[in-house]
Amino acid sequence: MTVVVPLLAVAVLALAWGRQVPPLAEVAIAGLLAGSVLAAVHHAETVAHRVGEPFGSLILAVAVTVIEVGLIVSVMLSGGPGTESLARDTVFAAVMITCNGIVGLALLIGALRRRVAMFNAEGTGAALATVMTLAALCLVLPTFTTSAPGPTFSPAQLVFAAIVSLALYGLFVFVQNIRHRDYFLPPHGGELEEAIGGDQPRHDGEHAAPPSTRSALASLALLVAALVGVVGLAKVESKTIEEAVTGVGLPASFVGVIIAVLVLLPETLAAVRNALRDRVQISLNLALGSAMASIGLTIPTIAVVSIWLPGPLLLGLGSVQIALLVLTAAVGILTVMPGRSTLLQAAVHLVLCAAFVFLAANP
Repeated sequence: MTVVVPLLAVAVLALAWGRQVPPLAEVAIAGLLAGSVLAAVHHAETVAHRVGEPFGSLILAVAVTVIEVGLIVSVMLSGGPGTESLARDTVFAAVMITCNGIVGLALLIGALRRRVAMFNAEGTGAALATVMTLAALCLVLPTFTTSAPGPTFSPAQLVFAAIVSLALYGLFVFVQNIRHRDYFLPPHGGELEEAIGGDQPRHDGEHAAPPSTRSALASLALLVAALVGVVGLAKVESKTIEEAVTGVGLPASFVGVIIAVLVLLPETLAAVRNALRDRVQISLNLALGSAMASIGLTIPTIAVVSIWLPGPLLLGLGSVQIALLVLTAAVGILTVMPGRSTLLQAAVHLVLCAAFVFLAANP
């Protein structure tokens, strides 16, 4: 099924794209969308097992982000209402869901299994600092700059933000994979064994033989197909989702949160499965790496595409969103510094994620 579902999703996407889909077909597409999410997680883990960590954690984050950027650009070029703020809303939703929702789930599972979730403070702290720096430069500063009217950058400021975003993301990838690779691996040694209990079984999957190169390449191709299916079918279903959202009295902007949740489902499931295997560090790599890639790759791409966009590009956040981002940064720092987390820290992150979703539904 993990081979058939991604290919079937792409085929159905090609048939349904730009066409009116009957209600019964929409139900089938929703089921295929869920199957594509599960297939994406399976193939991502296969590739990650082959290349090893932390390279494996980058694969799903970058793949999802590339497709997410393509979806944003295609919608923005259509010139529909509200598209001028689509990049901002999508990136901010990704940051809040990853830094609070996925991180909170990973820490919760780790704390429930071992009482204390363990991770490397050096690597996780560096990732969090990079995410928050990128978020402040690209999403907060446009609200306060004065060179252009509204929450927008001037052309020179947008070019600067794009270059800095791409440079910081590239430097982080170099540090994570080459310069300080050990900072992003699960902690080992006496401290970890003492914290989790030396007599407890470990489920990190390190004893399983890695797949062959041919199998890994096939999984990589199927991963791309599954992710294309996830994002594409979500776009096909977006009109139905929008009608359902407005039908229950929610603001139309809440559709962006729903689409962001669908796009991030593969990474969420992968992070949860790693946390269940006592690999909380890998879950944090996935969460923060996804948030970082969402900003570091989206903003440069949007900066280039904005040349052909008819209207302004709104990047600046509102006061409520800035308050949530600042609170996320403060809580994240306090969580990361000790290198270990309890149920309390996990609950705080999950509450922040719930607050973001609630305020998006009730602005």
